Amino acid sequence: MLRNQLHADPHNLFLHDVVLDSCRRNGEKTALVDVSCGRRLTFAEYGEEVESIARGLVAAGLQPGEVAAIFLMNSWEFCVAFHSILLAGAVPTLLNPTFREREVRYQLENSGAAFLITDGVNIEGIHLGGLPNLRRVYVTRQHAPGTESFANLLKPATAPLPPPVQSSGQALAALPYSSGTTGLPKGVMLSHFNLVANVYQYIGPHATPLSTNDKILCILPLYHIYGLNVILNPVLILGATIVMVPRFHAQQAMRLLMEEEISTAPLVPPVINCFCQAAEAGEFPRDHKLKWVKSGAAPLPPELPRRFTALTNILVCQGYGMTEASPVTHVGYLEPELYHPDSIGQPLAQTDCRVLSQSDIDPNDTIDDLTEAPSDQPGELVMRGPQFMLGYWKEPQATAAVLRDGWYWSGDIVTRDREGFYRVVDRRKEMIKYKGFPIAPAEVEAVLMEHPAVRECGVVGRANAAAGEIPVAFVALRDGFVESGKLSDELCAFVADRLTHYKQPRELHFVESVPKTASGKILRRELRNCIAQPRQTSQRL
Repeated sequence: MLRNQLHADPHNLFLHDVVLDSCRRNGEKTALVDVSCGRRLTFAEYGEEVESIARGLVAAGLQPGEVAAIFLMNSWEFCVAFHSILLAGAVPTLLNPTFREREVRYQLENSGAAFLITDGVNIEGIHLGGLPNLRRVYVTRQHAPGTESFANLLKPATAPLPPPVQSSGQALAALPYSSGTTGLPKGVMLSHFNLVANVYQYIGPHATPLSTNDKILCILPLYHIYGLNVILNPVLILGATIVMVPRFHAQQAMRLLMEEEISTAPLVPPVINCFCQAAEAGEFPRDHKLKWVKSGAAPLPPELPRRFTALTNILVCQGYGMTEASPVTHVGYLEPELYHPDSIGQPLAQTDCRVLSQSDIDPNDTIDDLTEAPSDQPGELVMRGPQFMLGYWKEPQATAAVLRDGWYWSGDIVTRDREGFYRVVDRRKEMIKYKGFPIAPAEVEAVLMEHPAVRECGVVGRANAAAGEIPVAFVALRDGFVESGKLSDELCAFVADRLTHYKQPRELHFVESVPKTASGKILRRELRNCIAQPRQTSQRL
């Protein structure tokens, strides 16, 4: 096992202290570039802003252990607010900046947020009254009625910063909400120890080749754990530079690759696919300094990294994780002898994994009662390690369902080969059963993505009296291709030539785009809702 050491010992460390220590050590080096406003902050400036705002929050009445919400696009204010809330002894909860009123109110009420840091444009048309715990709302750039200016928190304040009241293993450092595919989102309780340990796993020996000299492009949302603890925190702790944009625009991202001399970028598969299309059109820059990209948050079709590297000479390192794991559990390698871009790689240091072969597991079974799947055979991935959450916020039953005897039951179906490389087959709850045969949507999607007409796609199951479920495909076409019955038949035949009969889509719908979360995961429930409506050859989502 190559990975048996962390970057450093994470015990008894608080995330904000580790970040501020890096700010002191890296002084005049550029820490952060906010493309939305052109502001560049050195590490020294970043540390000063964090300490000033933390004192401002304490002076404004934020108490240790209270929750403070951040409802912002990627910006320097988001970053500083996050670490300031921690330094003030409070707990940040992070909201998707595209949320509508119902979603905002749900998370604010469920988390019990006392403070909200947002912007006028984000809360336009959103009623925040009647939330029992919310006392103060700060806006960053655009004023809104009934709010205070974020700049007020930078005014000189002498309020003392509170000492820790809990250990780093018990004190919460983040309360992100898991997007999930069913039910209401759940708050994921991540401690300081969880987050620091995962950063130290991620940047440890033989993990990812990040260094203090890297310039990292952040096009992923910071409210999501992928952006927060795979980009922001590791970059600041290492003393590297983060270049962030509020949202992804292909042309802007490619321009920044050149202007900022970006060396690496964590991405999601749809963005890699977008860059492939740009390269095919001759629009991807040739003289870039991008050495490798990381892919995560969604299944990566095996052909996509090969195509991307062939077009750009940039390597793809696939990783795997979930919000409940802070988030990284597995990551691939870039060394030629270990390079398998179709795999999520191997576990990080101190991450124990088992692949359980049973298809129907009794909740009363302990892990020692169950059988490991043989090499290359699918099974449920069960893990434990220092990065796993304390539990779900106010959800003891949901916590007990996934955390049992110290092991996290992922619900993901994987294979593990003889060399210890893991590959995700699919989510257990997304598996389609056709006459008893399991069908992994990701497998069908990967084949469809190989067809030159397909820009993106999603596959779900439809209830069927004769078969139990049948696979249904939703396809968004590339420019230059036209929806038609002939093309629909061609795509079905394309899959039929490559997969066994029961995996072939029995229906195909053309759509303008496949609905996804901000982190790139397909919203299969929306596709299922679509097929619950009257059927037609082409649908608009």
